[in-house]
Amino acid sequence: MRLFRLIPLYMALALGANAALAADVATLEGLRDGSLKRLILHKEPKPVEAVDFQLEDDKGTGSLADYRGKYVLVNFWATWCAPCRKEMPQIAELQAEFGGDKFEVLTLATGRNSPAGIRKFFDENGITNLPRHQDPKQAVAREMGVVGLPMTMIIDPEGNEIARLIGDAEWNSDSAKAIIAELVGSSS
Repeated sequence: MRLFRLIPLYMALALGANAALAADVATLEGLRDGSLKRLILHKEPKPVEAVDFQLEDDKGTGSLADYRGKYVLVNFWATWCAPCRKEMPQIAELQAEFGGDKFEVLTLATGRNSPAGIRKFFDENGITNLPRHQDPKQAVAREMGVVGLPMTMIIDPEGNEIARLIGDAEWNSDSAKAIIAELVGSSS
């Protein structure tokens, strides 16, 4: 009998959480402009499996679980990808401005990318503040449904995908910075 009294309370709490999530999505949608209009904001967070990737310079493996507790912008790219070359310095700028305890950029070179080629790509583009991690067998890319490069996802502190953008974007735009600032500010 007591269980039936708890069900309405549980339902109210669940609906309240969904209403708060919807409000956050609505706020973020209002911040999208320019190339960030293509950022798909999920109505419900999507759990992400913590598949291993190769750390830069063959220093072992890591996974998205290592980033729990902060928002993560995960960028899938390749050395041969022209749009990746254009957006990588912009992503580095986002990391320089927001990187820290609440936000981090994770770059994953997916597919065949030699460590030397990745290092050269970063050097040619003046990238010094982003990781050179790899997803050589595309295990993480497959798990996350990457359909082309570049592709970027935003993961929440609980490890769920909350947004994705297929193709390149102006990640140093006022719109991108406003979205990251809203996320980081909301996690206080």
